[in-house]
Amino acid sequence: MLRTPLHLLGLFATLLACAAPGSGRAERAPHPYVGMWVTADGRIRQELLANGRYEEERDGRKRAYTGRYTVTGTHLDYHDDLGFTATGDVRDGVLYHEHLVLYRQERPS
Repeated sequence: MLRTPLHLLGLFATLLACAAPGSGRAERAPHPYVGMWVTADGRIRQELLANGRYEEERDGRKRAYTGRYTVTGTHLDYHDDLGFTATGDVRDGVLYHEHLVLYRQERPS
């Protein structure tokens, strides 16, 4: 029970401390597969987002395919927003996604 304004002040200070950045909650680093993957000819670009979504660009058409993905070990399961599914596997740093071969595009420094 809160009986005095001092209790309210203490509660408020505690809530602020818990909500502040760096308040003891561990922030997880994104999965190592998050980022841009591109075919050797650059025609297909697939970005795996940290929130479990992906966006795929084909022949310059942005967001040609979008959906969600999950990672289990080195295996990826894709669930497109249009309803179809696909799979992929990462081997030796290369993403084999159905009939595509995609290479990691490093971010510019």
